[in-house]
Amino acid sequence: YKFHELDLEDCLSEVQRSKIDDYEDYLFIVLHFPYYDRRRKRILQGEVDIFIGQDFVITLHDGKLKVLKGLMEGARKKKALKEDMMGQGTGYLLYRIIKELFDSSFPLVDDMERTATSIERDLFDGENERDMVRDILWLKKDIITFRRIMSPQRSVIAQLEHKNKKFLPEDLEVYFDDIVDKIEKIWGNLENLKEVAEDLQDTNETLISHQTNRVIKILTVFSVILLPLTVITGFYGMNVELPHADKTMVVWGIALGMIGIVSAMLGFFKWKRWI
Repeated sequence: YKFHELDLEDCLSEVQRSKIDDYEDYLFIVLHFPYYDRRRKRILQGEVDIFIGQDFVITLHDGKLKVLKGLMEGARKKKALKEDMMGQGTGYLLYRIIKELFDSSFPLVDDMERTATSIERDLFDGENERDMVRDILWLKKDIITFRRIMSPQRSVIAQLEHKNKKFLPEDLEVYFDDIVDKIEKIWGNLENLKEVAEDLQDTNETLISHQTNRVIKILTVFSVILLPLTVITGFYGMNVELPHADKTMVVWGIALGMIGIVSAMLGFFKWKRWI
């Protein structure tokens, strides 16, 4: 096909920015899409390089974008699908490929929304006081990754809509408008998820701070209660003669006095609603 050597270098590079290169007899397009890595349980970035000319569409990828393989396998097995995809020109085939790739992003957005809902439910579950920091940060990482992938695609697809009418005739503008709408919808959902994740993190930090303050309050109450008891026991523990020190009943009197002090302090704290 005599593609430009720089385009071939871009295909061989591991990471290439999203772009469109316009040549006399073909377009070279680099796009990126998110996919879910089951082994790492994270959203990662997949790249697809596309050459489109008057009578050919060539895609190159590493196989991680399963929807591309499924699309081609479906065209091989179903004649009607093949005729629908490949019987209306290369521009329409390009549209179908890009549309399927963006459609595959919506389930990932839905999964993140379900994760956010689950985290929210756990945060406000009165019986569940486990730390949600790790879950929230993983959700934020997936959102950041997703946004970083989708952001350049918005401008690339907007350019593609108006690029080289030889391969993308005017009657396809409405189709690529549909793709632009999908991207904007995905982006809007990601914006909402970003705000939700930030609110969840703030809420989680508030709950952690509240739990910490509650623990400190309880420990402070114990410290205050033990303080006079420590003074009394320390005073009577001195190695000097004290009044009535030789009487057995004094021990019981001191013990009863300490119990009375504890009871009075607990009653006072309860009255003040400190415990």
